[in-house]
Amino acid sequence: MRVLVTGAYGFIGAHIVAALVAAGHDVVCAVRGARVDTRFPGLAAIACDMARDLRSDDWLPRLAGIEAVVNCAGILRERGADTFAAVHEQAPLALFHACVQAGVRRVIQISALGHADDGAFIASKHRGDAALAALPLDWLVLRPSLVYSARGSYGGSSLLRAMAGLPGLLPLPGRGGQPLQPIAAEDVGAAVVAALARPQVAGDVLELVGPDVLGLRDYLRAWRRWLGFGRAYALAVPAPLVRLACALGEQLGRGPLGNTMARMLERGNVGAAGAIDRLRERLGLAPRSLQCALAEAPSQVQDRWHARLYFGLPLLRVSIAVLWLGSGVVGWLTPPAEVAVAAPGSSLSAGSLLALARATASIDLLLGALCLLRWRPRWVLGAMLAMLLGYTLGIGIAWPAHWLDPFGGLLKNLPLIAALALLLATEERR
Repeated sequence: MRVLVTGAYGFIGAHIVAALVAAGHDVVCAVRGARVDTRFPGLAAIACDMARDLRSDDWLPRLAGIEAVVNCAGILRERGADTFAAVHEQAPLALFHACVQAGVRRVIQISALGHADDGAFIASKHRGDAALAALPLDWLVLRPSLVYSARGSYGGSSLLRAMAGLPGLLPLPGRGGQPLQPIAAEDVGAAVVAALARPQVAGDVLELVGPDVLGLRDYLRAWRRWLGFGRAYALAVPAPLVRLACALGEQLGRGPLGNTMARMLERGNVGAAGAIDRLRERLGLAPRSLQCALAEAPSQVQDRWHARLYFGLPLLRVSIAVLWLGSGVVGWLTPPAEVAVAAPGSSLSAGSLLALARATASIDLLLGALCLLRWRPRWVLGAMLAMLLGYTLGIGIAWPAHWLDPFGGLLKNLPLIAALALLLATEERR
């Protein structure tokens, strides 16, 4: 079967694509234009934009030869044109209307487990589900709980792994008693494969949950044992601090820490009674327990590195931003006389040196602010690295004595150059 998968490069979407390919389906990945053909190079990929493709005419050409559609697209927070209304409601509805027009009967919607009062993310997802249910299609809505994988992580699953891997410390929002019913991402993929094999299972909403209800404390401890780390002191984090951190993450960050994660950390995430029985009955699916899934995929060194360094990269980014801002402030506050003294033997006039110092200070302030706001991070980090290399090389040529000083410009800048190179290498292309 030829299947179009939207959000195919996301954490859940990628596992669904992998499961479909393993089952012999012909998959077409619908992803943002800038990322086409980067994660599954051997598969067909088409560009789309869930923030702007809001008419059925936008989707009709993409449905040529398609026999089924799996919509995995979703966002955890709104930013610019990426709004819950557009990504979770308007664009999917346009796609679903296009399916009606193109004769694509089978549509599977990957939604989210929760209640409408859990916030805008869940509410918009469920409104998208309701819009699909009103159309003459063989639709099926799947609502996964907390999704994890022992073979990789992203977003919220990475954050929880990092919390579990902190040295000597296990932070627990509240006291860590929030109930969770996690499901392996591989089992979510298996559910989609089973749904395509059972076209008679339609017009239904199924909750994708694991067999066990765990407290957040037990969930984190299971991951800590899997990572191979020793015992840790459990630190109860008061709810107001959790809300504050999530509110800051919502405003400043691009990662998973935000309002959606805050509600899960406060209220937990479990399915209705009998959800597992319905999965067995309707799809023949028996999701694995967390213990079983972890036992099937032992942790590797890269898992431990990722867990331990997860919080380090944001701290490094903030430190570099503050350093650049500080450099800009110093550049503007340095008196003109001291600017001239700092460049002995220069062929430039005092006025030119002052103008150059003020200009570079302004650039430092701009780049520091953009780095802190994470605006086009690859571009900003690249500009910082280019400036630093140019500055280091320029000083070496203009004032060779600096090269002879063991604490001169080159050696002083090497750690910062390495830090910028690391951030640039790990920054995801957007």
